[in-house]
Amino acid sequence: MVTLIPGDGIGPELAASVKEVFSYANVPVDFEEILVSGLVSKGNKKTLERAVNSLQRNGVGIKGVIRTQLDDVDSLSLNMLLRTELDLFANVVRCRSIPGVKTRHDDVDIVIIRENTEGEYSRLEHEIVPGVVESLKIVTRARSNIIAKFAFDYATTHHRKRVTAIHKANIMKMSDGLFLRQCEQVASLYPDIEFKSMIIDNCCMQLISNPRQFDVMVMPNLYGNILSNIGAGLVGGPGLCPGKNVGIGCIVFEQGARHAAISKAFQNKANPTAMLLTSVDLLRHLGLTHHAQSIEAAVYKTISLSKIRTEDLGGTASTSQFVQAVIRHLESVGA
Repeated sequence: MVTLIPGDGIGPELAASVKEVFSYANVPVDFEEILVSGLVSKGNKKTLERAVNSLQRNGVGIKGVIRTQLDDVDSLSLNMLLRTELDLFANVVRCRSIPGVKTRHDDVDIVIIRENTEGEYSRLEHEIVPGVVESLKIVTRARSNIIAKFAFDYATTHHRKRVTAIHKANIMKMSDGLFLRQCEQVASLYPDIEFKSMIIDNCCMQLISNPRQFDVMVMPNLYGNILSNIGAGLVGGPGLCPGKNVGIGCIVFEQGARHAAISKAFQNKANPTAMLLTSVDLLRHLGLTHHAQSIEAAVYKTISLSKIRTEDLGGTASTSQFVQAVIRHLESVGA
C-alpha cells in the first residue's frame, strides 16, 4: 500500500496520470489516497494527521505540492509540517538532461541533496517592534552531519565521483561555518569521493555557465530550494525533474521542483513527465524494477521519438495526450 496525496493545483491531474499509467501497466500497487489542501483553512490539521498516520503505517508515499497561502502570516506550510512530522531529513532532486529536450547544455546529470528540516525553514519569526522582523536560521551539528553523511553514502552507492558542499560561510560564519566543517569532517571518511566546497552565489553562476562540473551537491535548506529550481531550468523546466524526501522508516516521492501551478489547474496542460519519473523512482524503491524500467522507457520515447510536447516544452499536447502516448509505448513493449 502506498499513500497518495494529490496536492493542489495541477497535483490531482498528475496523480491521475500516474494511476492511469500504473493501471495499464498492471503495476501491483494499491493507493491509499488522502486529500490534503492548503486552499482551505478548515480541517487541515485533521487531514494532515491522517496523512502522517498513513505514511507512518505504509512507510512510503507519493505526493503533489500542497499550496501555502502567502497572505496569511498564521498559515503554516503543510508541506513543511509533513516533512518535520515525519522527520524527512533529506530532499533529493535529480536534474538530468532528457533526450529530445533541447536546452543550452547537454549531458547534465546533477543530484541536489538538501537538508530538509531546519535552516531558514525553522518557522521561527517574530516582530521585535513594528516594522522590524527577526527570522532565525537554525543549523545544528547533528543535522549537518546527517545530511553530509547521507550525501556521501548516496555518492558511494550510486557510483558518483564528487560531492560539492554549498554554503555562505564567508558571511554566516557560525551557522554555515558549522555546516561546512561537518561536511569536511565527513568527507575525510570517504577518501574515494572527491570533495569540494563552493559559496552559494558563485555556485548559482557556475551552475548556469558550466553545470557539468557538478555531480552530487549537498547544502542547507534554502540553498537547496533555489538550486533545485535552477537545476530544473537547466534541463528544460519544473515538469521534468523527479524528487524524493527521505527519512528513517519513511520516504515520500514528489517532483523535484515544488510548484503547485494553481493558474494551470484543471486545464489539461500540465506536463506529467516529472511525476511519472517520480513514480518510476517509487517503483524502484519497492523493488518493482521491470515496471519501473518499462514506464521510464515509455516516457523517454514519448519525448524523444514521438516528439510529444506539452505547452511548457513549446508544444501543444495536453496532459491526457501525453499520457496516452506513454501508454502506446508501453503497448509496444508488451507492458
